[in-house]
Amino acid sequence: MTNPLLEDWRTPYGLPPFEAVLPSHFAPAFERAFEEHRAEIERIASSDEAPGFDNTVAALDRSGALFTRVALLFFNLASSETSPDLQAVEREIAPRMAAHESAIYLHEGLFKRLAEVHAKRDELGLQPEQLRLVERLHLDFVREGALLSPPDKQRYAQLMQSLATLTTSFGQNVLADESAFRLELHSEADLAGLPDFVRAAAREAAAARGVQAAGVITLSRSLIVPFLTFSERRDLREQAWRAWTTRGEHDGAHDNRPVAREILALRSEQARLHGHASYADYALADTMAGTQAAVQRLLTQVWGPANARAATEREALKGLMLSRGETHALEAWDWRFLAEKVRQARYDLDEANVKPYFPLDRMVDAVFDCAGRLFGLRFVPKPEVRAYHPDVKVYEVRAADDAVVGVFLHDNFARPTKRSGAWMSSYRKQSHRSGAGAPGRVLPIVVNNNNFAKGAPGEPTLLSFDDARTLFHEFGHGLHGLLSNVAFERLSGTSVLRDFVELPSQIFEHWLEQPDVLQRHARHYQTGEPIPQDLVARLLRARRFNQGYETVRYAASALVDMAAHARTDGAPEDVCAFEQAELERIGAPPEIGLNHRLVHFQHLFSGSSYAAGYYVYLWAEVLDADGFDAFVEAGDPFDPAIAERLKRFIYASGDSIAPAAAFRAFRGREPTVDAMLRQRGLVATSED
Repeated sequence: MTNPLLEDWRTPYGLPPFEAVLPSHFAPAFERAFEEHRAEIERIASSDEAPGFDNTVAALDRSGALFTRVALLFFNLASSETSPDLQAVEREIAPRMAAHESAIYLHEGLFKRLAEVHAKRDELGLQPEQLRLVERLHLDFVREGALLSPPDKQRYAQLMQSLATLTTSFGQNVLADESAFRLELHSEADLAGLPDFVRAAAREAAAARGVQAAGVITLSRSLIVPFLTFSERRDLREQAWRAWTTRGEHDGAHDNRPVAREILALRSEQARLHGHASYADYALADTMAGTQAAVQRLLTQVWGPANARAATEREALKGLMLSRGETHALEAWDWRFLAEKVRQARYDLDEANVKPYFPLDRMVDAVFDCAGRLFGLRFVPKPEVRAYHPDVKVYEVRAADDAVVGVFLHDNFARPTKRSGAWMSSYRKQSHRSGAGAPGRVLPIVVNNNNFAKGAPGEPTLLSFDDARTLFHEFGHGLHGLLSNVAFERLSGTSVLRDFVELPSQIFEHWLEQPDVLQRHARHYQTGEPIPQDLVARLLRARRFNQGYETVRYAASALVDMAAHARTDGAPEDVCAFEQAELERIGAPPEIGLNHRLVHFQHLFSGSSYAAGYYVYLWAEVLDADGFDAFVEAGDPFDPAIAERLKRFIYASGDSIAPAAAFRAFRGREPTVDAMLRQRGLVATSED
């Protein structure tokens, strides 16, 4: 049998041959990829030539092409369109991949050559991007153990393999709990309070699962949140809320409590091998924040005002309960429901009247239009090009000069084979390397994943305003990959410091709120009429509503994350008890809860990218709020000069420029926290 993963991909744009790929193809493909990559590394390490930029640093950056190609395809499919067979391969491959990567980072001969180039980097006449690549690659190796003693290197490699196995299990356990749960709604009493758009989504979820019921509520955010917001059935809200918040906390094969504990223990040991007191210290050493103290200062700036705001919101909800004759305590499964009632009364807003103006197709047009007006991009549909699922749409991306700059895949709907949440990823990263053995210009292939509840057959998918914000957010990440314009893959697109990577996504959210954008694209799916201006005004006035609740949920999650990874005495015996004790210590209101509990906190435990790093959304919000103020000050959200600086220094530069320097080049100064506090409604403004 031939293996399509090992052949040239003679497909449109070099996309993976999705239809020809089977789970059984991956293990042998990885085996070949490991072998080829090891051979490349040995050639670099054993070269008779004196170490230099081209024969060591650039050669290292372009090595492992087959490995990268196979790995990007595999892990994208494992997230977006998995299966039991693919999950079995994932469990097998994860530790082997970790071992392969450790063998490279801990290769003494390779690191010796890299270290020699690094030591004399200022004498080599390198271009700024070349110098940045030398420094980033050298730091990569150091942070992966290259300076450790031989026994510690051996232990470090074991740690990485164990962590790869555990983080894979953690993610699969969460998906198993999410896929297993379904709250069946059979009678009109079960559906009480649910507007038509929630009923339609629940019917579609039931049909997709072959359930004979009036509707099914799944743990997809696009279903569970509307259900908690509108359902009059308090008993069913509690049932759904408990299922949502206890994912990963059930005895049996999918229990994430011991998994999370072991991950924390191994990370603590990893940090100690590097000479750090805690994993948080190790993780933050390569961030813009740099230290726990800097993170705590930021979180403290919002924690007090957010709690005060939430207390005011709580009193409003309790007042509503009394007016409804409800004497029970306010619980976490009540908050969204009651808050929606207050929001409707205070701002004359009814989600059932808002969502018809936000059909998914028109909101996709909106993000494309904004990208065109800001950066000159055009997204050309390619319906003839098939992806890995029929719901995924493929677009050719063209620049203002009509040159093709990339390929964009849009995967917007929830399904049982897809992990929850929303994220951006790549099937191929941008680069334009030159020299012997270099492939020249490589166009990016970027995918956006969302988990919207699909409309019934023949009906549009209607988004909430928050759903539309998520669409814009992920598209901002997508633009970061598509607009990347660097020479080296290691510095490409989203390969930036974690507390900078959310800036391109979060700043793009601002364009959703622009009246001109809403007038153009927020049109009623039945009549085509633009959203009424008074409704826009009420939506914008309401955007700070319930922000105490939202900020407390986020900040509490970030504080628990930091506390779990800041421990200097290893992992807690019971992660759930630790979480509860930490929430009590910081004074988190129990009726508000967390964005993510530790047992299903995939940001932290399905990989290491956001471990001791959930704070980054707030850090980036300081940057995005201050950055968008440049357009506000100019009086034009599409100001050409500012848009050009935004493209050049934020979206296109990747990691070729240090993040702080990139922001200064865009904004002309250091950021301030003022705009973020105003944006969240945590300081008084003229709009209050």
